[in-house]
Amino acid sequence: MKKVLITGANKGIGFETAHYLLQQGFYVFIGSRNIENGEAAVEKLKAEGLHNAEAIQLDVTNAASVLAARATIGKKTERLDVLINNAGINGGLPQSALEATIEQFEKVFDTNLYGVVRVTQAFIDLLRNSEQPRIVNVSSSGSSLTLHSDPSWKYYTHKAALYPSSKAALNMFTIDLAYELRDSQFKVNAVCPGFVATDFNNHRGTGTVQEGASRIAKYAMIGNDGPTGKFFAEEYNPETGETPW
Repeated sequence: MKKVLITGANKGIGFETAHYLLQQGFYVFIGSRNIENGEAAVEKLKAEGLHNAEAIQLDVTNAASVLAARATIGKKTERLDVLINNAGINGGLPQSALEATIEQFEKVFDTNLYGVVRVTQAFIDLLRNSEQPRIVNVSSSGSSLTLHSDPSWKYYTHKAALYPSSKAALNMFTIDLAYELRDSQFKVNAVCPGFVATDFNNHRGTGTVQEGASRIAKYAMIGNDGPTGKFFAEEYNPETGETPW
């Protein structure tokens, strides 16, 4: 049975991705900053007959919490097949490039970039023990420099200084990580779930959590002939999903 760790999996797209992968036969570690919320999510899954889920206390902004989660999971398994770096924050509104404070930037980057680095580095040894290790970094098409510099793009005027810049940095980390792991069985990709209606955006999204989860899970389950070091946003590009950086 393949094993996956999903950060921020107690609600929203993370929870639905856990739900999807449990249905595909995975054992899912539900990473949750608040363990009570994580355990409640597990109970909800078990009520649907999905029993191969376990809550793990994991605050991606806290190095001690990340290492404790690694130690806990390491006692349960010698192998992790998939890491989905899903935990993220939007930074609130407004997000002015001239008025946002350094403290606001630090808070968003601490979760959306540094948190991914902490978790990935902590769990890379367990992932190396998998025959088909996969890393999915949950990104956003709104972080595409190419799209945001194109006046003809439909979201061109939707500028925000904090969240997109943190995800653009995450995309670069994805490229670097995929490159360092190029001579292995790893597949590392950045995936946008789409503009999905969740608490994250006050349910203003136009897509469903099921659509978003299926897009993430697709790249968690790709075969050895699948892509690596790519950026996918199927809502932007329905044909291939591949999106300009």
